[in-house]
Parts: sequence; C-alpha cells; structure tokens
Amino acid sequence: MIRKSIILSALVAVSFLSSCKDDNTTEAPIETEEITFTKEGEATLLKPNGDTIKQIDIEIADNTYERETGLMYRESMEDEQGMLFIYENEAPRAFYMKNTYIALDIIYFASDSTAVSFQKNAQPQDETSLPSEEPAQFVLELNAGLANDWNIEVGDKIDFQRID
Repeated sequence: MIRKSIILSALVAVSFLSSCKDDNTTEAPIETEEITFTKEGEATLLKPNGDTIKQIDIEIADNTYERETGLMYRESMEDEQGMLFIYENEAPRAFYMKNTYIALDIIYFASDSTAVSFQKNAQPQDETSLPSEEPAQFVLELNAGLANDWNIEVGDKIDFQRID
C-alpha cells in the first residue's frame, strides 16, 4: 500500500511539474547561412559544328561530397549559371532531387563531352531516380526549361575550364 502511495505521489508530482511549463517560451530558430553560387569555372555549350549555344559560369562538383550534395538547399540559381559534376570515368548515372529546392534540367555527357541524354524539368524534392540513358562522365545541372530555351540536343558538346 505504501508502495502504491509513493508511485501515485510521484506521478502527481511529475504531471504537476510538466504542467507548470511556461507555454510562452519558444525555441529560437536555428540560423543557417544561405548557400550561394561560387564561380569555379566556365562552360561553353556547342553544336556539333562548333557553333556556340551558350557560355555559362559553373560550380564544379568533382569529389564525393560535392557530387552527393550538388545543388541541395539552394534557393535559386541564375540562368547563366550551372553545376558541372565531373566523374573519374564514364558509367551509367542517376540523380534525384532530394533536398533540392529548384527545378532543374539535367544533361548527361559522355567522356568525349557529347550530350547523350536529358532529364528535363526535374521537380524539387522528388526522390525519383533520374537516370542517364547512356553512360556519362559529366553531368550539367541548369535551371529547368533552359535546355529547351537554348535548344540543347543530344549530340551537342560541352567544353569547360576551371578558373583560379
């Protein structure tokens, strides 16, 4: 009986203490710094005959962390900017849009820098796999709609250089 009284007293005390919580307190939001574009190179998109389609500034993702993170958590990107993913070899590739807040066109390029396939208008935060149709060594992400606006087609090329 004494044991039940102690347990009952403990439950009453816990419920009293938890009900005394100040409901007017709010947790401070975690401050995060916006991720902004950092120009690391320039890319030129070319027709097979060598005519320039467009020149853009690029960020380069050439290590595992950068390739896994990509454009995640970005709020926006200018139309004449993109992210170029560089891999050590040509292989089937697949991307997805987890934690990516902007719609993108994804262009897959073979080891000879020729566009081999597209995933156009990839939707923000969609985790559906977006595979290349052919093996690719380079992948360019642009704002959605630009591949159509700039008339980029399978067979077009990319030429890029890093800047210091």
